[in-house]
Amino acid sequence: MSAAPGGARRGRDGADTRARIEAVALELFAQKGVAGTSVRDIALGVGVSEGALYRHFPSKEELARVLYLTRYGALAAEICAIDADEPELRAKLRAVVGLACGLFDAEPALFAYLLIHQHEHLGLVPDAPEANVVEAVAQLLRGAGVPPERTALASAMALGCVVQPAVFALYGRLRGPLTAQVDAIAAAVMGIVEGAMKR
Repeated sequence: MSAAPGGARRGRDGADTRARIEAVALELFAQKGVAGTSVRDIALGVGVSEGALYRHFPSKEELARVLYLTRYGALAAEICAIDADEPELRAKLRAVVGLACGLFDAEPALFAYLLIHQHEHLGLVPDAPEANVVEAVAQLLRGAGVPPERTALASAMALGCVVQPAVFALYGRLRGPLTAQVDAIAAAVMGIVEGAMKR
């Protein structure tokens, strides 16, 4: 009977350790880059041995990949949920902008990691909208009436309206929480979408 609680505790401890590894790695990768972060740096930050870290992730590169794909996929899934739940275009766009700005304010290291390291991992992202932010935005815009031949450019421009203010905020050129800019950013995105539908 005592083996089950012990096993459950070890399972919980393992999940907690993995979550701490991911949190510390995310901070370090955002600050120093993946190449500039060693396994030892991560292990020291977590307070575990390098061997313990390897029990959860076979390599630093695999850890970086898992972090990117799971977080990027979660953001895409939330965008798809907004698209499904909100009936009106303006509300959809504002909710998506609010989601991105809220993520930046709550987890700037995560936002920075997704932004800075996208070129290393985007080739591994599935095409499904539920796992791919670009496809989730494109699906939303197609559903709003943006013609298919204009969707890629409209998506790129809409994402740029969110990403560039975040870059400015990361480097201190834009002060205050990004959520304070939701209405202005959403209005700019709406203008892009309306323009894409008219032409």
